[in-house]
Amino acid sequence: MLQFDEQTTRLLELVYQGADITRRRQASFDVLQPVAGDRIADIGCGNGLLTQELARAVGPGGKIFGIDPSDDMRKPAIERCSVYDWVEILKGTANELPLETATADKAVSVQVFEYLDNVPGAIAEANRILKPGGRLVIGDIHLDSLIWFSENSDRMNRMIASWDHHFTNRGVSVVLPPVMRDAGFVIEHIQPITICDYTLKPDGLATMMMQLMARYATQNNHVEADEAQAWLDEQKSLAEQGKFFYSVTHFVVSARKL
Repeated sequence: MLQFDEQTTRLLELVYQGADITRRRQASFDVLQPVAGDRIADIGCGNGLLTQELARAVGPGGKIFGIDPSDDMRKPAIERCSVYDWVEILKGTANELPLETATADKAVSVQVFEYLDNVPGAIAEANRILKPGGRLVIGDIHLDSLIWFSENSDRMNRMIASWDHHFTNRGVSVVLPPVMRDAGFVIEHIQPITICDYTLKPDGLATMMMQLMARYATQNNHVEADEAQAWLDEQKSLAEQGKFFYSVTHFVVSARKL
């Protein structure tokens, strides 16, 4: 599992405000359809960017609960949302939400469920906190959609194989609809968001993944440090030559509680 320490949090703070991540966050926001007075749970709120956007949308008559297990991630969320009296940043996990039963109008989660050991349990927990008719929106990447060019395919495969260890399910998007139906939800909408980068944008998803993957692979002894560095150098060189190409698809699943 990737540790969201202070160094990782700083990196996410930069890239999460870039165009790639903003597109994913905006897609979940749009499908969630927050309105004035809504009570919304942001499950796995991270650094609070979506939490803040939801706070503006519901206004002081609403309530936003930002929930995350990481102290390092909650810290910037608390600072970012400090001006909104109707926001609470709470410690908790998707499988143990610190909210009363049937108290939320809506719940949203972005890139959390791919890390969970118990997806059905987390869906059931979201169902518990939602009011009848409440909306649940979950967005996650399907890693089998990843296309990433390298002139050294064996090394690229080793880096990707290492990264596979940091999450629980590389194709959670496929699992979500039937699990949600079994838990008492009606699927309303599934939207693919494809991120494609052919220039290696400084604030792009590919740039973030490169740094995180190299660090994760070496810290966990999946590859030697010089091999990870060679992989990074190659990707930067490909970008300079106009040969860089990266694409992956994020799916937003929206459902309504019966």
